[in-house]
Amino acid sequence: MGISLPGFLRCCGRKDSKDLDSHVENTDENTERGNWSSKSEYLLSMVGYAVGLGNVWRFPYLTFQHGGGAFLIPYTVMLALAGLPLFFLECSLGQFSSLGPVAVWRILPIFEGVGITMVLISTLVTIYYNVIIAYSLYYLFASFTSVLPWSECFEWADEKCSKTPKGICNVTLGDDTKMFNLTWVKENNYTCINNSTTYLETELPSKQYWDKVALRRSSGLHETGDVVWYLCLCLLLSWIIIGAALFKGIKSSGKVVYFTAIFPYVVLLILLIRGVTLEGAYDGINFYIGTQSDISKLTNADVWKDAATQIFFSLSTAWGGLVALSSYNKFHNNCYADAIMVCVTNCLTSVFAGFAIFSILGHMAFKAQKEVKDVVDSGFALAFIAYPEALSQLPVAPLWSVLFFFMLLTLGLDSQFASVETITTTIHDAYPKVMKKMRGIITVGACVMFFFLGILCVTQSGIYWVDLIDYFCAGWGILIAAILELVGICWIYGGNRFIEDIEMMIGKKHWRFWLWWRATWFFITPLLLTAILIWSLVTFDTPKHGNVLYPSWGVALGWCMIVFCIIWIPVLAVVKMVQSEGTIWERFLKCCAPTSDWGPALEQHRLGRYKKSENRHKINNGLEISTIEGGLAGYENKAFS
Repeated sequence: MGISLPGFLRCCGRKDSKDLDSHVENTDENTERGNWSSKSEYLLSMVGYAVGLGNVWRFPYLTFQHGGGAFLIPYTVMLALAGLPLFFLECSLGQFSSLGPVAVWRILPIFEGVGITMVLISTLVTIYYNVIIAYSLYYLFASFTSVLPWSECFEWADEKCSKTPKGICNVTLGDDTKMFNLTWVKENNYTCINNSTTYLETELPSKQYWDKVALRRSSGLHETGDVVWYLCLCLLLSWIIIGAALFKGIKSSGKVVYFTAIFPYVVLLILLIRGVTLEGAYDGINFYIGTQSDISKLTNADVWKDAATQIFFSLSTAWGGLVALSSYNKFHNNCYADAIMVCVTNCLTSVFAGFAIFSILGHMAFKAQKEVKDVVDSGFALAFIAYPEALSQLPVAPLWSVLFFFMLLTLGLDSQFASVETITTTIHDAYPKVMKKMRGIITVGACVMFFFLGILCVTQSGIYWVDLIDYFCAGWGILIAAILELVGICWIYGGNRFIEDIEMMIGKKHWRFWLWWRATWFFITPLLLTAILIWSLVTFDTPKHGNVLYPSWGVALGWCMIVFCIIWIPVLAVVKMVQSEGTIWERFLKCCAPTSDWGPALEQHRLGRYKKSENRHKINNGLEISTIEGGLAGYENKAFS
C-alpha cells in the first residue's frame, strides 16, 4: 500500500504538511470566492430554490381552475417563452462573472439599481417567508398527538364550527310537510324537498383552528394585538436552522440540501401512493387533470396570464438568487444543460404534486358528500385548512400530518437558503476581505436582524402583514427588474456580445442554436413580461385577507414598500451620470459601457476581448469603441482601459 506525500511529510515531522493537505483537499477553482464542492450540490440548491411552496399550494389549484389538463398547454408555452429564457440568462450571467446580483452590473453600471431592487425585494420576502416556515413548524409540532387538534370542534370552537353542513329543509311525512334540521334528515334517511333547503353558515374545525388557535387572528391590520409566543419561538427556531445551515456559506448549505431538496419528493410519493388507495381519489384526480379538462378555456386571456405568472414566479427568476447561486460555479460548467434540467424538474414537480394533493382532497369530498370543487382551495387555505382537514380524516392521521408539514418545512427552507445566500453574496461582493474572515458571524447577524424584523408578522395581525408584503413586493417589482434586465443586457450591452460570453464558458455553438434564444431575449420575453405588468396594474384591486379589506393606510404602506424597492433604479442611474465626466451624452455612453474589471473573475479565463492587450480604435471624444459588436456597450471610457 502506497503513502501520499502529505502523509510522508507528517511521518517526517515536516511543518508544511498541513499546508499541503489543505492544498490537496481544496478543489476550488476560485480560491478567493469559493466554488460548489460538487455539481450535485449546485443542482440540488437550484432545484430547492425553484421548487417551493407555490408548486404545492398554487399550481394544482390553477390547473383545476383553468381547464384541468388543458392548462398544461399554456403552462408549457409560457415555460418556453418567459421562464426558461430568463432562467438561462441569469445562470449564465452569474457564472460568467462570479458576481452576485448587484456587483454583476459592472456589465452596465447605469442599471446597478436593478440589482439593488432584486436584493431589497428578496430581503422583504425573506422576512415574511420565514414566518410561513414558522407556521409549518407549529403545525408539525402540533401533529405529534394521538388526535389532531383540528380534527373536531374542541373547546376553542364556536357555534359555527361543524364538519358537516348545517341547515333546515322541508320533508314529506305522509300527507304532511314538516321542517327538520339536516342532521335529523340524514340520520333518519329522509330526503329534502327540492329547493327547500336553507343552509346555515358553518366553518370547518381546521378553519377555526387556523384563525383562533394557530394565528389568534385579530380583526384587521389596525389591531396588532399581542405577539403569539409559540409562533415567535417557531420563527426563532427557523432562523436558527437557516443560520446554522448557511454558517459556512455554500460549503455548509450544499450538504444540507441533499436532504431538504430530496425529502419533499419522498413525501409527495408517499402521499400519492396513500391517496390513490382512498375512496374518492379518482374523482379528485379527475377534477385535477382528467376527463374534466376543458380546452375551450384556453380562449380566456386570464388563463394565459396566470400560466405566465405562475411559471415566472415559480422559477424564482429576477430575484437575484439564480445569479448568486450560479456565481459559485466553475467557469466552464455547462450552465445551459443545468438551466434546462432545473426548469423541467420544477414543472414536473408541480404536476406531480397536484396528483398527491387532489387524490386526498377527492377523498375528503367523498367523506363530506360534496363536489371536489367545493373543498379545493389555494395558498394558506390549502396548506393550513383544506389539506389538514383532509389528513385528519385518514387512519393514523398524525403520521400523515407530520409528513406533510415536514415536507412544507423542507420546501420552504430550500428557498430560504437561497434567498439569504443572495443577501450574503451581495455583502461578500461589496466587502470580500471582511466576508472571508467573518462570513459565519455576518450570516448569523443577518439572521438575528431578520428575526426581529419578522416579529411583527407573528403578532395577532401578523397574517395581514404577510399578505400585504406578498401582494405588493412579490409582484410588480420583480417584473420591472426582469424587463430591465433583459433590455439592459440584450439591447444595451449587446445580445450578440453576451452570447459570445456564454460560448467562452460552454463552447462554440452553431448559429442556429441561438436563434430561439435571440428571439426570446430580444423580443418575446420582454414584451410578454411587459404585457403581464401592464395587465396586473390595470386590473389592480384593493388587497384583502379573506373577507377583511385592508385600510387605506395599509394599501398606501404597501405602495411605499414597492416604491422603496424600485426607486433605486432611477436614483443610481442619476448618481452614475453625475459621477461621470463629459457632456450628458458622453456620460450616458460611459455609464452604458462595462467597467474595466467586468468579465471572468480569473485571469486564466480572460481571453479575447477581455485581455488587457485588446486592440481598440481610439476616437477624439475621449471614448473608445471596442472592436466587438454590442451597440451602446461598445463604447468604453478611456480611463477604464
